[in-house]
Amino acid sequence: MTAQSQKPIGSGFGAKSTAREVLEGRDLTGVNAIVTGGYSGIGLEMVRALSGAGAHVTVPARRPDVAKDALSDMPGEIVLAHMDLSDIPSVKSFAADYVASERPLHILINNAGIMACPLNRVGPGWESQFGINHLGHMAMTLGLEPAIARAGTSRVVALSSSAHIRSDVHWDDPHFETHDYDKWDAYGQAKSADALFANALDRKWKDKGVTAFSVHPGGIFTPLQRHLPDEEMVALGWKNPDGTIPEPIKMMFKTPEQGAATAVWAATSPKLDGRGGEYCEDCDIAQLAGENSQRWEHAREWITDDAKADRLWSMSEKMLADA
Repeated sequence: MTAQSQKPIGSGFGAKSTAREVLEGRDLTGVNAIVTGGYSGIGLEMVRALSGAGAHVTVPARRPDVAKDALSDMPGEIVLAHMDLSDIPSVKSFAADYVASERPLHILINNAGIMACPLNRVGPGWESQFGINHLGHMAMTLGLEPAIARAGTSRVVALSSSAHIRSDVHWDDPHFETHDYDKWDAYGQAKSADALFANALDRKWKDKGVTAFSVHPGGIFTPLQRHLPDEEMVALGWKNPDGTIPEPIKMMFKTPEQGAATAVWAATSPKLDGRGGEYCEDCDIAQLAGENSQRWEHAREWITDDAKADRLWSMSEKMLADA
């Protein structure tokens, strides 16, 4: 996609719309969806909205017992499967099992992730945020290709973040092997990678009927913040010293139901037919950042760069081949 394609289209929804509002009046009977991280935070609300509209939803989970409890009272057709995004053999096994079921896959939402965690390595030594948020999801998506192609028309949504603003991909050292680790730079890199993955996937798989988007869900208090101590959230301005939430943050942050909306909109909206590869926020295509953009909004130019997206794709393919 070119940077010029990053223009809002007037979706009719906004920052405070919920996932269920986005799907109001829609019948997704016969639609098969996969939502990673679909048993916690905004992922749980994505599953609730999609299954409530009639979709058959598969939730791969690293902790199936926890997922079973979280989803036990949720109506609709929901199936649990085991998968650990940090373990590529586990990812490939899940994808192979889904393909073997011969079900087409119409919607894939790559939602699960980790944020701002201490340095940890997964797979053959990958930095964990890049390895889980990007490489694990890429391996799963590639493994699901026969099921996605079987659908004829499908949508893939990659969860990015406004944190992409923090960092482009560290092209010469994505796993922090030769330069100092910074947890926020690592998270920003992973979220830029998620956006670039959607950019490349949309172009590379267009002939398979695939449309892909990346999404910033908004600021939401969920278990994603598990690695942030209260004192750090106070320093960030997200909490008061007494643990309460400042009023400006209450106004800016979203509920999980609202945080799920942009991904569900990107996965289902007819208004996005004929488009693809763009970065979305607040249930619309995000505009390209300019000199007046705030630090938490709009798409930075590097995530719209086709050449960078193709470079990341090739680099990631090599990493996965060695896993």
